[in-house]
Amino acid sequence: MKKVVVLTGAGISAESGINTFRDADGLWEGHDIMEVASPLGWKKNPSLVLDFYNKRRQQLISVQPNRSHLILAELERDFDVHIITQNVDNLHEKAGSTKVLHLHGELLKARSTNDDSYLLDWEKDLHAHHFDLNGFPMRPHIVWFGEAVPAMEEAINLAEQAAIFIVVGTSLQVYPAASLMHYTQPEIPIFYIDPKPAPVLDLANTLEIIPHIGSEGLKIVQNRLKEFL
Repeated sequence: MKKVVVLTGAGISAESGINTFRDADGLWEGHDIMEVASPLGWKKNPSLVLDFYNKRRQQLISVQPNRSHLILAELERDFDVHIITQNVDNLHEKAGSTKVLHLHGELLKARSTNDDSYLLDWEKDLHAHHFDLNGFPMRPHIVWFGEAVPAMEEAINLAEQAAIFIVVGTSLQVYPAASLMHYTQPEIPIFYIDPKPAPVLDLANTLEIIPHIGSEGLKIVQNRLKEFL
């Protein structure tokens, strides 16, 4: 089976009703992103940060995968599909995708502020009175702005191994994730799906831009991939 590697961003989950934060005013649910998604914001007001992610978690539990997620899961019938997602939701998994790498963490997990390896599944609200086994506070399992991206090396390895690379629903403004397509082999095709695609510079590959929302663009790509069977 050919290896298809897919980089997904917030746009793919927007069709399920999950808001992105890079809208016109740059706010995320009324908050400056640095207040709720940075180590400084956490240090300054942990209660605000916990409340913010509790609300996101509650919203996530109530939404369902959309056609974009389902198409990517369907591709596993014919391809070795690996999804690298910038999203912290679990909609790829709910749709049936089996190989999902979360670059920026997972909303339905919490981890120790002292030991990154102490990680728990977490669907309820997270509060200041929740501690790890050694008495250290728990925090959302989210990679905040200014923090390292631990899964990046694995993501680069996947990009290097891809026979086909698909980018869907991302503004290509968040690094290092936005650089992943530049790690692909120069002879492979790349499909970039977004209603407002960003400029892509210095790319050796054949790049096909599909200016549609995820569900529409992935249907086009799904049909195109029949050429590679």
